[in-house]
Amino acid sequence: MPRFAMTIVRHGETRFNKEKILQGQGMDEPLSDTGFKQAAAAGQFLNNVHFTHAFSSDLTRTKQTMHGILEKSKFCKDMAVKYDSRLRERKYGVAEGKPLSELRAMAKAAGEECPIFTPPGGETLEQVKLRGKDFFDFICQLILGKTGQKEDILPGPPSSSLETCLADIFPLGKSISELDSDSGMPGLAASVLVVSHGAYMRSLFGYLLSDLKCSLPATLSKFELSSVSPNTGISVFIIDVEEGREPTVQCVCMNLQEHLNGVTDTR
Repeated sequence: MPRFAMTIVRHGETRFNKEKILQGQGMDEPLSDTGFKQAAAAGQFLNNVHFTHAFSSDLTRTKQTMHGILEKSKFCKDMAVKYDSRLRERKYGVAEGKPLSELRAMAKAAGEECPIFTPPGGETLEQVKLRGKDFFDFICQLILGKTGQKEDILPGPPSSSLETCLADIFPLGKSISELDSDSGMPGLAASVLVVSHGAYMRSLFGYLLSDLKCSLPATLSKFELSSVSPNTGISVFIIDVEEGREPTVQCVCMNLQEHLNGVTDTR
């Protein structure tokens, strides 16, 4: 039963983030100066983690964030990144390029609330969730070796090394981080880095929590569970996969932002 880690990071700040303008998929803004600093800070924080796979949305802000993270890595500077449109932000249709306040006004006029409201030409929450599920299922099958890419996860460091470098900075917990050969606990078959977007990540996390009954750290509040990740917020999950069964998911941390201490304009 393979076990893998998935570290999910939101992109760094853009000018539109700061100005509270909806970007979605159509407004392909680059990172701001602060966004580049945030990406570098996230990279420094994760620089000792040995990732085996890297996936990013194919939008500019996520590509630049991924580059900023890997640039600081001790092990993964030259890692090939796979850009996947399934990781794109929620599509906001006619509301893209407009202030968030206008989306809220459109929702109110329709007798609905954000984020349930879908503007014309936009994606419903269910459509975003299905995109997230499709990507997550793909990753699970990749680790199981069902996609014909099993050889990708065989080279590299032993599972104990993958787990130890994560445990050095994240509270993995005894049940996850113990690798004693007598414990019967599997090591990590892979460590996957994903860079994506705020609304998309909230939807994906909702799927992991509601549909897959992901276990949570006791310290997480309901507010944190429903909040959009800050720019370059880091979330870590440990996933056990087995053929013919639903994955078992454990959340190690959600929307962590310790690395942003000292970086200005982190909202």
